[in-house]
Amino acid sequence: MYTPAMKRGRNDPCSCGSGKKYKKCCLFKGIPYNNPVQGRSNNSSEYRNNHYVPEWYQKRFIPKEQVDRELYYLSISPPVHVDSKGVGHTSNVVKRLGFKHCFAEKDLYSGVFGNEITTKIEQIFFGQIDRLGKQAVEYFSTFKHPSINGDAFNNLVMYMSTQKLRTPKGLAWLSGVAGIKDKNELLHFMLNLRQLFCAIWTECVWLIADSSKSNTKFIVSDHPVTVYNRACQPGSKWCNRAEDPDIRFQGTHTIFPLTQEKILILTNLSWVRNPYQPECGMRPNPKFFRPAMFNFIDIQTLRFLSEKEVREINFIIKNMAFSFIGAAEEEWLYPEKYISISDWSNFGSGYLLMPDPRSVNAGGEIYWGNYDGSGGAIDSYGRLPGDPEFGKESEEKKEFNTLYKFKGEFAHLYGPRRRGRSFQMGQLDPEKDSIEYHNYHLGLFKKR
Repeated sequence: MYTPAMKRGRNDPCSCGSGKKYKKCCLFKGIPYNNPVQGRSNNSSEYRNNHYVPEWYQKRFIPKEQVDRELYYLSISPPVHVDSKGVGHTSNVVKRLGFKHCFAEKDLYSGVFGNEITTKIEQIFFGQIDRLGKQAVEYFSTFKHPSINGDAFNNLVMYMSTQKLRTPKGLAWLSGVAGIKDKNELLHFMLNLRQLFCAIWTECVWLIADSSKSNTKFIVSDHPVTVYNRACQPGSKWCNRAEDPDIRFQGTHTIFPLTQEKILILTNLSWVRNPYQPECGMRPNPKFFRPAMFNFIDIQTLRFLSEKEVREINFIIKNMAFSFIGAAEEEWLYPEKYISISDWSNFGSGYLLMPDPRSVNAGGEIYWGNYDGSGGAIDSYGRLPGDPEFGKESEEKKEFNTLYKFKGEFAHLYGPRRRGRSFQMGQLDPEKDSIEYHNYHLGLFKKR
């Protein structure tokens, strides 16, 4: 179960996870609450060359057998230099670089006060987030049922939420929505919001997809926690420069490559249960900072992507990047050779990133009792008893009807072979439905 930290006052535990009080934390020691970051000068180049995409993460997109350990690094909008004759020349858009030089910006996280520079955000805060995040990414990239690791789950959603905010695109978005122009104030704001997306992602349907059967593998971008909504085409008001479609929109998927062959896809449960509603409507209970419940057995695995599907995902990643993308092979940097922007809303018949609804259930209220006689409950959208909307979807049965219609449509589109398998009744869902069960699903589609 994911439980967010509350807004911190001076005497509350600090954001860095040290357990110290905010006002005495190793990161913010001696600094008034909500004042800019200060501290002793630390001019170490190690902590001033700020990787907004960590080097350890970049290395996951290089085959182990590759000797030189470099990425093909593409500038999506390279600068144009004008020569003495007034003629513009574009610099080399593709470079082959080591990880030290990719997805990094000098003093991106350094608080600046005249000639004083503090590097503690990079050195301490992101050091802890990255260390735990690296372990969590490794766990989920090799995840197999019936494994359960609550710490890995908590560390992964924390890492992803922080990663989405810490990039140049994330910081530009945060600056815009918060109206903060001062760099030091913006860094403080980012640190306090590091859990922003965790509850919403906790309640998503998780699918771990695999590109091992495709010659093309996943690319990495300067904004690796990417979102896709089929109704929000690049260039629209939802995807304008630093903007992303809201993760709380019904039809928004969050995609996060774990390695060059594994990708995590998070889909709002309300969208899986009813993909016939407006894509940009808000999901039930869209509040950010609140408790949420996660069930490991609902994770879908063993979805093997075709090369066309991998290219479509790379096309999404490239179009939602800010300035740079990287890949182990130069060819992979250009998915637009095979994929058209005009197909944006129709990748995979509109369901490219959708988990298999045949492994998803309606309802989902969870009740528990404690040894002391107390108890509690939470519904599948994080609402607690006493909330007038608690269990609304189960009572009205609207999602039940649309979910079963969708199960039938999915069977009609993709046949009896599952496109993701969860762990129910102590075993994996079947790789392929029996003729009788497949015909049952087809009948659901015709009936509704």
